[in-house]
Amino acid sequence: MNVYDCVVIGAGPAGMSAALMLGRARRTVAVFDDGTNRNRVTHESHGFLTRDGISPQMFKDLGINDLMKYPSISYHRATITKIEKVKAGGAFLVKTKNHEEYLTEKIILATGVQEVIPIPNVRQYYGKSLFSCPYCDGWELRDQALILIVHTEAQILHMGKLVYNWSKDLVITTNGAAVSAETKGAFQKRNIPIITEPIKGIIGENGFLQQIEFRSGRKMARTGGFVVPSYYRSNQFVEHLGLEVHPNGAIVTDGSGRTTVKNIYVAGEVEKVASSSILLSAADGSKTAIAVNTDLMLERF
Repeated sequence: MNVYDCVVIGAGPAGMSAALMLGRARRTVAVFDDGTNRNRVTHESHGFLTRDGISPQMFKDLGINDLMKYPSISYHRATITKIEKVKAGGAFLVKTKNHEEYLTEKIILATGVQEVIPIPNVRQYYGKSLFSCPYCDGWELRDQALILIVHTEAQILHMGKLVYNWSKDLVITTNGAAVSAETKGAFQKRNIPIITEPIKGIIGENGFLQQIEFRSGRKMARTGGFVVPSYYRSNQFVEHLGLEVHPNGAIVTDGSGRTTVKNIYVAGEVEKVASSSILLSAADGSKTAIAVNTDLMLERF
């Protein structure tokens, strides 16, 4: 059976950065990924210096190529289905969907999150003309006729003001959620209407938005926009391993990726159950890797 210093589950920016740092520290690392990264639906990723505008798949391919330069790192296209603690020595047995088993001393969970967007047929447009992050995609939609789809008043107050920075031609819709007169008035002063009528569907071609249709049959021309999803972890590793979580769902850590369960670490979006840029996720992975390497150093010296 293969035995590793660390198994990294997830090959997004956080997981690859963690593996790279550990490989450079001469640790044996196995990276597992099943290709379900959240950003795979978009054509371009932005804001990562020297890689601005790169496709998510190209970013991953280049990252894996970097990892393969280090003989102590192995990459596996596989789905992890189970993590068991081995009684003797405190190691973990990691099992894949194909019934392969790997023994490791440390584990980094970098599995990311997935979105929930309760709007009919929105997935046809998500990543092409509808996005979630203005910092990632606002420049490409600058000065266009935009729609902002939110679900709470707090989201209006934050995202409405934020998206207005990229386009003044903005309409906000809450898909049925009520909004106070005070908030409506504040945005009306900027000529930003807030529509609370539920959305019936989105109209367009090949993933590019043309109109928003409301339940009454009313249609509004828009060419792009942003939607605020909710997020969830797509696996039960946090629950099965007994990691402590905050009331808001975020995993309790020491600030460097160490969880409340010894030898289990987290990096990237999975920690806070929230979206993050690839730049910040990559930095988070490096930080967690340093914590892992530090612990290995202190335990073995």
